[in-house]
Amino acid sequence: MMMQKKEEKKFNPIPIYSLFIANAISLVGNVFSALAIPWFVLQTTGSATQMGITGFFTILPVVIAGFLGGTLIDRFGFKRTSIVSDLASGVTTAMIPLLHFTIGLQFWQLMALVFLGALLDSPGGTARAALLPELARQAGMPIERATSLTHVIERGARLVGAPLAGLLIGIIGTENVLWLDAASFFISAGIIWIVISEQKPIEKESKSTGYFDELREGLRFIAHDKLILAIVIMVMLTNFLDSIFSGVVRPVYVKEAYGSAVSLGLLIAANGGGAVVGGLIFAAVGHRLPRHAVFVWAFVLTGMQFWMYLFYPPIAVLVTTGLIFSMGAGPLNPIIGAVEFERIPESMRGRVFGAITAGAWIAMPLGVLLGGIFTERLGIFPMLIFLGVTYLIVTLSMALIPAMKEMNKV
Repeated sequence: MMMQKKEEKKFNPIPIYSLFIANAISLVGNVFSALAIPWFVLQTTGSATQMGITGFFTILPVVIAGFLGGTLIDRFGFKRTSIVSDLASGVTTAMIPLLHFTIGLQFWQLMALVFLGALLDSPGGTARAALLPELARQAGMPIERATSLTHVIERGARLVGAPLAGLLIGIIGTENVLWLDAASFFISAGIIWIVISEQKPIEKESKSTGYFDELREGLRFIAHDKLILAIVIMVMLTNFLDSIFSGVVRPVYVKEAYGSAVSLGLLIAANGGGAVVGGLIFAAVGHRLPRHAVFVWAFVLTGMQFWMYLFYPPIAVLVTTGLIFSMGAGPLNPIIGAVEFERIPESMRGRVFGAITAGAWIAMPLGVLLGGIFTERLGIFPMLIFLGVTYLIVTLSMALIPAMKEMNKV
């Protein structure tokens, strides 16, 4: 009995909940930035093409950092990478309002800062994700619950951050909202620095010492694991379509139909709220369900939102249906996260996670760029038809891919 009590005392939930808090603060700041910058560009230029360019320079660095930064994360350490990344991102973000209020901010300068901010932010997110399994073990928390809570927090950040950002944009302006975004990075870095203990060195599985050798090793792991590779490809395709919608079509749609950043914030919040509800439901009963079937039908449900926009309904209808359809997004990342943590060795976590992120995001810069061009030339209605049909075909095809059925065997 005494020995059992000793074992229980070893569990320490403080670090993992501190990680959740740091992530929540940083992600709310990111939502502020994601809403404020495109709205600022659309408000000042009126150009969907320039907004597409902005999205391009926001997403491209995530791909670059994913491919090249993962190996550095493994070498530098998860905690240190998270702190340095947050501090650098905070400085870069703060430069946008600082230049605007002093010497002025040209469009090319904004693009450079957006690029640098995203480039520096991505490794931090990957490093914090890589910390999760060890902190879950310290807390005595099952990995399924840890991944579910992580992604509930991610979606919850949209629920809280998006309407708050829309409200603050109307009250204090887009430039001042970016000060809050910069502050969020500094607070997140402080929490990780103070609360999370240094990692024990990870023993290398091989004697490979070169940076590019380790990078190739991570890519080779993905190429040889058919399930991981299938997930990356399918998420890449759906992210391409999502980036067209969220990066260009929806903001232009909202500006034309409702004319308010608050409406855009409410729609983003509805997506986040639905995903939170879906994530909580999956956290409660997901372990009893077949992962593959849940994954496919959850994706199909998420794609149903495109069709509602075709009818130009009142904003309350879009918010309500967006909340319902976005419940499908709740189980997606927890399932992917559980599969990744179960299949990827700890010593390769940084480089493989980074490469997976890069692969999943690689088509998104092209998506927002093409989305801006074609939305301006063809209009919103044809783009919504294209997105609805294509998304349905892609998501239903996941039911027929043999490798994806291995989710149930993990």
